[in-house]
Amino acid sequence: MTTTTVRSAKAKFRSHSVEKALHRAQMLLEVSQRCAAIGNLSGSLNELLSIATRELGCERGTIFLNDEKSGELYSRVAQGDLVREIRILNSSGIAGHVFQTGESVLTDDAYSDPRFNRSVDQRTGFTTRSLICVPVRTMQGETIGAMQCLNKIAGSFTEDDLGLLADITNQAAVVLQSLQFVEETVEIRVKEMQFVELVSSISAELDLSRLLERIVTETCKMLNAERATIFLHDAATDTLFSRVLAGGDVAEIRFPSFAGIAGAVYTSAQSLNIPYAYADMRFNPGFDRQTGFFTRSMLCVPIVNKENVCIGVTQTLNKKGGVFTDEDEQRLKAFTAQIAIALENSKLFDDVQRVKNYNDSMLTSMSNGVLTLDANVNIVTSNAAAQRIWEASASDFAGRPLAELLAPGSAWLLERIELVRASHVSDVFPDASLTLDGTSRSVNLTISPLIAAEGKKDLGSMLMFEDISSEKRMKSTMSRYMDPVIAAQMLEGDTHDMLGGMSAEATIMFTDVRGFTTITEEYGAQGTVSFLNDYFTMMVDCISREGGMLDKFIGDAIMACFGLPIAHDDDPDRAARSAISMIRELWAWNEVRRSKGLKTVEMGVGLNTDIVVSGNIGSPKRMDYTVIGDGVNLASRLESACKAYSARILLSESTASRLRGTYRLRDIDLVVVKGKTQPVRVFEMLDYHDARTFPNMMEVVNHFNDAISFYRAARWDDAIIRFEKCLTLNPEDHLSRIYIGRCELLRAEPPQGEWDGVWRMKDK
Repeated sequence: MTTTTVRSAKAKFRSHSVEKALHRAQMLLEVSQRCAAIGNLSGSLNELLSIATRELGCERGTIFLNDEKSGELYSRVAQGDLVREIRILNSSGIAGHVFQTGESVLTDDAYSDPRFNRSVDQRTGFTTRSLICVPVRTMQGETIGAMQCLNKIAGSFTEDDLGLLADITNQAAVVLQSLQFVEETVEIRVKEMQFVELVSSISAELDLSRLLERIVTETCKMLNAERATIFLHDAATDTLFSRVLAGGDVAEIRFPSFAGIAGAVYTSAQSLNIPYAYADMRFNPGFDRQTGFFTRSMLCVPIVNKENVCIGVTQTLNKKGGVFTDEDEQRLKAFTAQIAIALENSKLFDDVQRVKNYNDSMLTSMSNGVLTLDANVNIVTSNAAAQRIWEASASDFAGRPLAELLAPGSAWLLERIELVRASHVSDVFPDASLTLDGTSRSVNLTISPLIAAEGKKDLGSMLMFEDISSEKRMKSTMSRYMDPVIAAQMLEGDTHDMLGGMSAEATIMFTDVRGFTTITEEYGAQGTVSFLNDYFTMMVDCISREGGMLDKFIGDAIMACFGLPIAHDDDPDRAARSAISMIRELWAWNEVRRSKGLKTVEMGVGLNTDIVVSGNIGSPKRMDYTVIGDGVNLASRLESACKAYSARILLSESTASRLRGTYRLRDIDLVVVKGKTQPVRVFEMLDYHDARTFPNMMEVVNHFNDAISFYRAARWDDAIIRFEKCLTLNPEDHLSRIYIGRCELLRAEPPQGEWDGVWRMKDK
């Protein structure tokens, strides 16, 4: 080769290198210009892929950007048929390796590389042969993703291709990062606007049931959760309540404000994020068993108003695709903070509406007639009883001056109304004769002023009429010495029919004072009577509040029934609530007595639900309405058994199985009571306790349930270990101590024959 030829070759090589370098510079400039000109992330990704695949001569390219929130690499746009978003863990596959290590990868056989993730090919139907992948780095050296090109069309990828792809990504990285930031900012702003619009829309809702339903729906969407519930605090009953749709109707759920996860969050005003609900001892699986729902993860945050007072909690269940994150918790806190005012306003509106409905219902259901008058003594409203008494309709009264309706002999009523309004003191006129709108009646009349709470403003007056016809006079007289319900039945039917009996299901209650003999010896006759009067007043109020019927007093004992003579759908629950109130009010009474240096007392309650016979027993001259049957006897035995089990409330399985509410019960024994041959499953009710009187209750109950299972399986040592755990958690759990003694006795003297776990009581 001549010197001239060599020089010519070198010149051509230099010229080619210059052209190649120039092309490369122009191409990189094109990358910057075209990506920046588009102004949005998706379009820039498309342009960058178009340039890269063109320059490298490959079939397909993909840009993966890192999502810091989810820890994933995502590709929003790829060439070919793949148009949907692909997401992989930022440590998965070759792209994940490149992102994590910052090292470029070149392979001519992708499937032989163990780092290659075949799942993307399997989803798209594409086959990857050769591959190069480089990190996407900013000028500051921060890796924000990875870019790969697949399947070189002519030949194989080279190191020069790898360098070119690295130059392309480096040139575009700044633009991509900026556009990614802009897109995130826009997305955040859109979410904020949606959030503001949502809060504004929700805040305009006054109906509490619709508001709760709307919040629950939006909360589920916002956190991608399966379920959500809003629990609000009812200060009057110290309960948390929620409303849910059930069969087209709105059903209300209520439980004590300290119970369960929601109770823990409300009392502490601190959020709880529980990834595994069943591993948390505060979680009550009873709701899952009732509804068939399985709770996996839970996020519960307090709802705090502007005075920094907790007014309820928001509870979300089962994050779809994982567990709730700290970001979810912050979003939910922000949401609940914004809706707290709406919830308070809606609850206030609901309370006002409920009071109005209650007042309307009360006026409608009253047997006494009521007329309300304005300041000009014109009739404003009349209830159904008033219309019945005066044989008129609502339109006959509404808006008319009272003076037009009164007969001349009844004009004295107008003077009395003016005196009551002037003095602001009610006046009563028994057995008054009035003629109103042409109808004459003998009534017990009460005139009351209507005064606004603020400023004692005169709003008018109210007239209440009690019709005292001969039938009502007789009923009033008879009700003084027998149950008013029975008196009403006797007036409506044949007296002899009431001597018979009827069978019906009822829940029977027996109560008894512990240590009453000591009280009688210490207090004497007058002190004992005074004590019993105070005690019975409390207990009877607890029974009456729940619609129970007092059957009789037996010394210091009480017998009552729920479901007779009028049945309700929830008589066992009424009996249970009454028993809980009895213990709580007795303890409060004991505190007062203790402060005065007086003796305190305890009591036991037995509940049983069964078919019993009820009716008037006696003669036509002297009758007592009472209840008899085996179900009554069992309730009495359960009350007596409270002493043997160191319990305060015991109920039979028949009562426990009929309870509709959620209560804290523990199955304590299979027992054959005195006079019976078949065992009865007995439960202890613990709802009158709080964390102070029964610490670690749910943990104790769980250990106790395990211990009872071992006890009934005759595994005495295992049972003793569990009962001792109960005592460690609550040293005052005397029932566990009783069972330890029973297990030690049975271990020393094993029962003859096959052990059935049944205990036979020898005493009543």
